Amino acid sequence: MRFQYDTLGERYAESRTTAAFSAADTYTLHGAIDALGGVRGLDALDLACGYGYNTRLLARGGARRTVGVDASEEMIKLAREHHAEQDGPAAGTIEYHVADAAGLPALGPFDLATAVYPFNHTPDRLSLHTMFRSVRASLRAGGRLLAIVPNAGAFPRVDWSPYGVRILDRVVAGDAPLLKAHFLTEPPVPFEFHEWAHSELAEAAVEAGFSTIGWQPNRTPPADPERDDAYWTAYRAWPISSLMTCVA
Repeated sequence: MRFQYDTLGERYAESRTTAAFSAADTYTLHGAIDALGGVRGLDALDLACGYGYNTRLLARGGARRTVGVDASEEMIKLAREHHAEQDGPAAGTIEYHVADAAGLPALGPFDLATAVYPFNHTPDRLSLHTMFRSVRASLRAGGRLLAIVPNAGAFPRVDWSPYGVRILDRVVAGDAPLLKAHFLTEPPVPFEFHEWAHSELAEAAVEAGFSTIGWQPNRTPPADPERDDAYWTAYRAWPISSLMTCVA
């Protein structure tokens, strides 16, 4: 599904920086990194890096080496442009590579891999297992994968529109249903992803050689005038995603 992100371009960056679900994902991921003691001195890999938002934060956090990977050439182009504009040469070196997470080149080994929604773009069980094996092969023994993954089964019972995403349809076919959705930018931007149960993600991780699999609920940022306590309380009842943690 790389091609949908090739065409989204800057509109994807807009959705990632303005949508509430993205704010919660970022807060959840960075809270997990802080709980591990941060990234200073680590070799860090950011999978499905998009336009490089989390990649740049890993570098600013003191990672010894930071590598961002995305299957979309357009996303990597944007990542390099944002890095040059926002950080400049004083921020240290970030490597960006166009590569599919299911077939990573020999870029590692790494101590930490972060991943925001790569696994839900695998259309079948074989490609899902292949992606987990590729990620595991890039990590040192004891290395960690922190992955934001969608929660299955909410549609059509839950409306995520107030949080930046609207699910339009769920097509049951193959190994995992296909969800058709919109990022609620102006105008809305269509995208698709596959709905994998957490149990199937865990099975793929174990088969790939990860020794420990864990799950953490989505965390939400502090309330502010735009998004109050009631807004985030409703989101936590049916969050879009969870944090999957794996130890190599």
